[in-house]
Amino acid sequence: MRSIIVTGGFGILGRAVAQAFREQRDRVARIDFAPDAVDDNPGGLDIGGIDLTDAAAAADVVARVTDTFGGIDVLVNVAGGFVWEPLVDGGPQTWARMYAMNAVTCVTMTKAALPVLSATAGAAIVNIGAGSALVAGAGMGGYAASKAAVHALTQSLAAELADVDCTVNAVLPSIIDTPTNRADMPDADVAQWVQPASLAKVIVFLASAGARNISGALIPVSRGG
Repeated sequence: MRSIIVTGGFGILGRAVAQAFREQRDRVARIDFAPDAVDDNPGGLDIGGIDLTDAAAAADVVARVTDTFGGIDVLVNVAGGFVWEPLVDGGPQTWARMYAMNAVTCVTMTKAALPVLSATAGAAIVNIGAGSALVAGAGMGGYAASKAAVHALTQSLAAELADVDCTVNAVLPSIIDTPTNRADMPDADVAQWVQPASLAKVIVFLASAGARNISGALIPVSRGG
């Protein structure tokens, strides 16, 4: 039985990822900025009210999970956020907010967990990038830049851990089918939107024994179904 950390674990994607790992008989620690989860996490650990831009808070999370589970095998960095804003309507504040939510949380949590993961056989880190960070559309500058930073971290850390038994990869979803996205884009054709459960299956694969030869990959996930 492996021990998994999922940040952003109380959200739509985080809950889907946690469920997918539980189906593999793994134990999951769900970490979130929100104070409480809306569902149960059987056999796992839920820690709410955590600001993962705070290095001390991230270190405390790692200590609590390690004390409870005895170790960490997989870290999935789901925590993040999205803002659509043309530059004329915003500017540095929005860019800084996106960077903090998407890039800093990923860096801080990964750094906190790295000593444990580096000493664990078959460890894996899976980050959530974005297809829109490859070619940023109108109003996507701040968000895309922050996710491009996640892509760079993924590739750089994979190179740093080339001699360590810990893989580092990222999934790059297009639009994820969530209630928020449907509300924001009521006229969109959702047929090719990515289902959270489908994206979770890709994440579980990247953390599996079958993916041990993959590291530093940025994997687009862009089909519905």
